[in-house]
Amino acid sequence: MYHSVERNVGGKQILIETGKYAGQADASVTVRSGDTIVLATICVAPKARPDIDFLPLTVDYEERLYAAGRIPGSFFRREGRPTQQAILFGRLIDRPVRPLLPKGFYNDIQIIITVMSVDKENPPETLGIVGASACLAMSHLPFPTPIGACRVGYSNGSYIINPTYSQIDEGSMAMVIASTKDAVMMVESESDEVSEETVLEGIRQGQAANLQIIEMVEEMAATVGREKMVIETDNHKQEVENSVQGFLNGRMTSVVEAGLSKVEREESLDALEAEAREALADEHPAGEVASAFESILKEQMRQRILNQGIRADGRGTTEIRPISCEVGVLPRTHGTGLFTRGQTQVMSIVTLGSTLMKQTLDDLGPEDTKHFMHHYNFTPYSTGEVKRVGSPGRREVGHGALAERSILPSIPDDTEFPYTIRIVSEVLSSNGSTSMASVCGSTLALMDAGVPIKRPVAGVAMGLIMGSDGRNTILTDIEGLEDHLGDMDFKVAGTSQGINALQMDIKVKGINNEILERALAQAKDGRMFILSKMEAAIDQPRTNLSPYAPKMLRISIPVSKIGIIIGPGGRMIRSIQEDTGATIDVQDDGTVTISASDDNMMASARSKIEGLTREVMIGDIFTGKVTRVTNFGAFVELLPGKDGLARSEDLGDIAANVEVGQEITVIVQEIDHMGRVNVSRQALLSGEDAAKEGAAQGNRPPAPFNRNSGPGGGGFRNDRRPPGQGGSNPGRGGGQSAGRRPYRGPSNR
Repeated sequence: MYHSVERNVGGKQILIETGKYAGQADASVTVRSGDTIVLATICVAPKARPDIDFLPLTVDYEERLYAAGRIPGSFFRREGRPTQQAILFGRLIDRPVRPLLPKGFYNDIQIIITVMSVDKENPPETLGIVGASACLAMSHLPFPTPIGACRVGYSNGSYIINPTYSQIDEGSMAMVIASTKDAVMMVESESDEVSEETVLEGIRQGQAANLQIIEMVEEMAATVGREKMVIETDNHKQEVENSVQGFLNGRMTSVVEAGLSKVEREESLDALEAEAREALADEHPAGEVASAFESILKEQMRQRILNQGIRADGRGTTEIRPISCEVGVLPRTHGTGLFTRGQTQVMSIVTLGSTLMKQTLDDLGPEDTKHFMHHYNFTPYSTGEVKRVGSPGRREVGHGALAERSILPSIPDDTEFPYTIRIVSEVLSSNGSTSMASVCGSTLALMDAGVPIKRPVAGVAMGLIMGSDGRNTILTDIEGLEDHLGDMDFKVAGTSQGINALQMDIKVKGINNEILERALAQAKDGRMFILSKMEAAIDQPRTNLSPYAPKMLRISIPVSKIGIIIGPGGRMIRSIQEDTGATIDVQDDGTVTISASDDNMMASARSKIEGLTREVMIGDIFTGKVTRVTNFGAFVELLPGKDGLARSEDLGDIAANVEVGQEITVIVQEIDHMGRVNVSRQALLSGEDAAKEGAAQGNRPPAPFNRNSGPGGGGFRNDRRPPGQGGSNPGRGGGQSAGRRPYRGPSNR
């Protein structure tokens, strides 16, 4: 049955429709804002998957380039594997809905968000969250409460609900908030050193806007929603836990409270779990025992934190693990930073490249290139495991993008620092918070590389333990066990002046603003402490780049000369690059960036470019090679592609012996109305003043064109004919006869 709901949310019309597309899905909706439309669908498998103890939810975000009227640039001209942006938006939609789905539900759930149409103003990702919420509310899957989602921008002291792309670019904060009526489910932001108070007020503004969206979803569900299925409570799980608890008899408590390292604790717990499996093998399957063992471990860890304020590794709730920082670790790279925090260790490596190395984006975002990239690699050996090594997974893409957003506000604009910057963060050892360690390591590497960053950036991951009695404790710098068994992973990155990026994941059904406020304040203290440790290793960017980094030079040429530099089919620019070994990038505004491995190569390329774009003036002196000898003179190369004619009488004592390839020095004496250049060697030898010569000859208005005039002088190569060969009457002396080839511009010899 078709039904639609429309509201004005923050000055933008939001339209949700159902009953028109994808009729065989369990539920489907389209969500529209402006000309941006997404299709959201949900399908639930009829049977549960055996032998799993997790929620089998998959969220796929599908970008179709037809949505923007484009054909994919790949060889096959169709979409292939998901773009980085599609992966990030899929994770963005997954995070707020997953905690609200029922525990113990093991049927496969697939949510697919397809971008059907996109304009240049309204981003589609928040519409995808709304669509997923509407599908869940309308389907037969138990879903306790709808969620709303919006983006909050901040610019010049004002908050904007669902800002356009241009408003996002102009503002200092863009934050996506997903929430229920009572609690915040997810926060993700990118900002430019904003205060904690600005962030908190933005969250409140987003929650208020989301209430309208939740009302829309509730109306849809009440009108066309399906009857919810009932999930039976598994009482057997408690029986298994009681059996395992009885067997352990307090031995787990001694392990948890021993203050062991990650490896020592895992070895002790693994041995204890193996004993429990063997002892209870006749009563319960091994999988049930393992699940019960983890539940008991989770509860003991949480109770110790709530009751005693002591964590699994013996730290207090606000204590940060020991930190060490090093720079310049690798000798041949352009910059390296090694950041170690407890048993988490990340090495970040900076590589500088030319502007031609910018990443080209083939997605539905507003940008088509980017000059700063951060890539995150999570290696199997970092956790002492044996796993397949392959292309980056969703988690690696997400962590890399978070670190990139965190550092980006401190990266200089490419007009100030004309390099493409790539950072690779290698996780060498992992015990939680590797993404924030990547932020710290990357900052160290950037300063080691001599990149003039605005300010150092550090990051810290905050955790949360919530008790059934309402008590809660916020943890600074969570380790792996606290991330796995805790209720929140709240990553905060920024500088000494403010916050650059946030990402909040939770496992409970929402948290309130009071918890968020405490978490942000505690994160600020942690961030300042980490920055002080980093600045002890290197407090400002190096003044010189690595000797192995490419040299870079930026010059400007007239826009009208761009075609000369490029040449037909790119032949000229390729020739310069091949001759000099430099890399050349020419922009539409006439900005030319030259990069090379040494100064000589760069100087050679610059000389050739300036020669091509230089205007020949009367009185200029050139030393050039003879390119052609005729019976009336010799052509001398003044600039690449431009010759001057030295008549025989102007060559002086070498007139009879001049040869092709010979180098001679000449002065420009005349430039005619067609741009052809006459030069003289004799004038230099006789000591004539070039400036007076120019004033007498070349600085007066050009003579009117005379078809019967004699040889016209120098110019572009092959533009002349010798006397007596200039037209339909070879007996006449006029080189510019009726049959002379018309001027066609510079040759491309």
